[in-house]
Amino acid sequence: MKEVDLARYQTRTDLVVDLIEENSPFEKKTIIDNIIISNIELDEENSKALNKSKGQYTTIHFDDVTDTTNYEKVLKIMTQELSKILENSKIKDNYSCMIIGLGNEKSTADELGVTSAKKVIVTKHIYDLTGTLEDGYRITTCLIPGVMGTTGIETSDIISSVVKKVSPDFIITIDALASGSIDRLLKTIQITNTGINPGSGIGNNRKELSERIFGIPVIAIGVPTVVEASTIVNDTLNYMKKHFSYNIKNKDKTADKLIPSNRINYLKNNPYTLSKEESSIFLGLIGNLTDIEKKLLISNVLTPIGYNLVVTPKEIDFVVQKLTDLISSAINKSIHNISTKNI
Repeated sequence: MKEVDLARYQTRTDLVVDLIEENSPFEKKTIIDNIIISNIELDEENSKALNKSKGQYTTIHFDDVTDTTNYEKVLKIMTQELSKILENSKIKDNYSCMIIGLGNEKSTADELGVTSAKKVIVTKHIYDLTGTLEDGYRITTCLIPGVMGTTGIETSDIISSVVKKVSPDFIITIDALASGSIDRLLKTIQITNTGINPGSGIGNNRKELSERIFGIPVIAIGVPTVVEASTIVNDTLNYMKKHFSYNIKNKDKTADKLIPSNRINYLKNNPYTLSKEESSIFLGLIGNLTDIEKKLLISNVLTPIGYNLVVTPKEIDFVVQKLTDLISSAINKSIHNISTKNI
């Protein structure tokens, strides 16, 4: 791994895959049905360098979940990957589970955790009344603690109080995340056994929710729903490089001359890029800056004038509903040993 201490930078992302280099030696990547599965294990040294907690991170990257075929493919993979993390965390079939939906349901960009948690099968009330459950179900509770801005109470403190009273054996948290790249917005699911720091991706750090705090395993599931304006500008510059490179390499291609340049998807098949010399010609001094250097420069320009906005895609309402269905179904399938075809 390249020695870049990200703890020195205010990296506005919750995704570990945003912080590592392409083809990093500690990333194992698998592609199934055009869905990319990234498995990353951070040790003590790497976790400090990336300013992320030590542990296992699984990231599922997909193009779409709004049609039935893709939805089912992503659901199958997420269920498998979540089950693997539960197994690696030594979660037994008789362990009780608490589902925690983080976020603010009055904000579409922040409602993912709350809405997903509401769709998970809870069973503790049935067990308390009857003393038993049907085969395949585990004791499950659900907590939606709200946000500090409306409760006035630190989310971690609310959860700690309930955990002490209910005594679950492990926790699954669900939350909306921030991304460090626009192509991951609403197209990525991160699962980790390291817990979570609510709000850290947008610089609004709250107390961490982790095994260190609660004394039990904490699995965190998240989807990036927002991105900073500085990230959009940086990614646009990178896409411009690919666009220029595509035009250079295909300038004599007869077929492309009949297609307007704004209709060509140069990202579809090949990762076009410019040489250092070409980058300098097209983009000047900015052309050969690293991603971290460009993001820092853009952030330093936009932040003081209040224009480093945090934004979300226009289709977020529809996609978030699909994602909450998918996440809740994957959790139900993973924690309960039952047939959940109609859930």
